[in-house]
Amino acid sequence: MTIKQIANSIEEIAPLHFAEDFDNVGLLIGDYNKSIDKVLVSLDCLEDTVDEAIAEKAELIVCFHPIIFSGLKKLNGNSYVERVVLKAIKNDIAIYAIHTALDNSKDGVSKAICDRLGLLNSKILIPKKSSLVRLTYRVPNEDAKRVSLALFELGAGKIGKYDQCSTSHFVKGSFRPMQGANPAIGSIGEQEEVDEQELSLLIEEHKINGILKGLFEEHPYEEVAYELTRLDNVNQDRGMGMYGEFEKPIQEQEFIELLKTNMNTKLVRHSTFSGKPIKRVAVLGGSGAFAIGQAKKVEADAYVSADFKYHDFFKAENSILLCDIGHYESEQYTKELIVDYLKKKFPNFAVVLSNKNTNPIHYS
Repeated sequence: MTIKQIANSIEEIAPLHFAEDFDNVGLLIGDYNKSIDKVLVSLDCLEDTVDEAIAEKAELIVCFHPIIFSGLKKLNGNSYVERVVLKAIKNDIAIYAIHTALDNSKDGVSKAICDRLGLLNSKILIPKKSSLVRLTYRVPNEDAKRVSLALFELGAGKIGKYDQCSTSHFVKGSFRPMQGANPAIGSIGEQEEVDEQELSLLIEEHKINGILKGLFEEHPYEEVAYELTRLDNVNQDRGMGMYGEFEKPIQEQEFIELLKTNMNTKLVRHSTFSGKPIKRVAVLGGSGAFAIGQAKKVEADAYVSADFKYHDFFKAENSILLCDIGHYESEQYTKELIVDYLKKKFPNFAVVLSNKNTNPIHYS
């Protein structure tokens, strides 16, 4: 197995294009073409993590948080970041980071929290805008189904929980092949009319190149007429945070105890109890104070995230229960999510879950 094959598989659920602009994701250290026998999956990549990879004889570390976040101007081992990079390079261990590419995935960090809490019918809390493109093309009637099916296989035409979505109408196409052309229909210098279909379907912007390549390969025409239109629609499968509902409402104190048990934490910082039952819950792994307003907008009874500041708790305004369970605690099950996914994709390949607790925060 090559590192590129592993990366391609991960990017099916967490395309690098999903990552926020400030982030640093993908292969941070190593060669995509290197063949490997084992992968170690961790939340963070620290010196202990590299030591664990060495002990496990894993040539690739897939981590959630990137060890290299901002630019490195020197590598002399004076910081923990530099020491990790040097040790990984010295031992020929590659490092691949996912971070906000997985944060923005419907199958990512926040979905893991929803599953741990038993929330049903989960949806994206803050859907991404301007990530969808409409592809419109014309094709002869007899080739329309074959071409569209090929594009569906490449990921075109997906809307929420539906796939193979498209619209079409019948049109009359006309053209005249000029000298040097190699027409599939018609003759050089002769005006030709063809019964065609004009099809439109949605694609995610990071899939444009692959889908266009497929269109050109499957389309019978030498020159393919197509149009790409960027849309303002929100992408229901991409964005930060999620929200879902319990089958039956529970009381606030019961909800706090559920958080402690299911999210494996002894401490929950929360806003004032209002006496309101908890049914709809919004969640966001990592630092999520920026989404308090959106959690209230979707009428969540509680919002679970991390890194709330003192004044953030005032934003509850007796309308929502704000719960800070800790940054590490909100993301700790991400590595299990990645391991389970890779084992399903590559059942005969060695994928190891890191046993290191990398939480830098301790309570006494």
